Amino acid sequence: MAEQTSSSITIDAAPTEVMAVIADFERYPEWAGEVKQAEVLDTDADGRPEQVRMVLDGGGLKDDYVLRYTWSGESEVRWTLVKAQLLRALDGSYALRPLAGGKQTEVTYQLVVDLKIPMFGMLKRKVEKVIIDRALPGLKARVESVTGSAG
Repeated sequence: MAEQTSSSITIDAAPTEVMAVIADFERYPEWAGEVKQAEVLDTDADGRPEQVRMVLDGGGLKDDYVLRYTWSGESEVRWTLVKAQLLRALDGSYALRPLAGGKQTEVTYQLVVDLKIPMFGMLKRKVEKVIIDRALPGLKARVESVTGSAG
């Protein structure tokens, strides 16, 4: 597949706490600035979101799309694009690694974006980087505010 962009951040919370925020899609509009709406359409056998519809408006990109999620316990979640208006691909993952005896979590976000309209590879990487650079600090702030570990 296409080249991907990735970045990492350390969050002062256990992996289970981080994954709980990641899985709480209905609250994404509160902390993920570009996500204006999020709706869980289907859940898996464990009750975790499996298909989620989102409305994105940010970074020069507006779309209404559905993602399919695959969960690997508290260590990783992957997603792939099911359908969209402008996007051809929006595939990525959050990989969580416990640090400091499980009191902190390193979160690595990987993302591949492709649009139905022609776009230079350099511009695609920039879109991916903007999404990641906004998402990771937003996730960190949200998790630490929910767990009371901010600061």
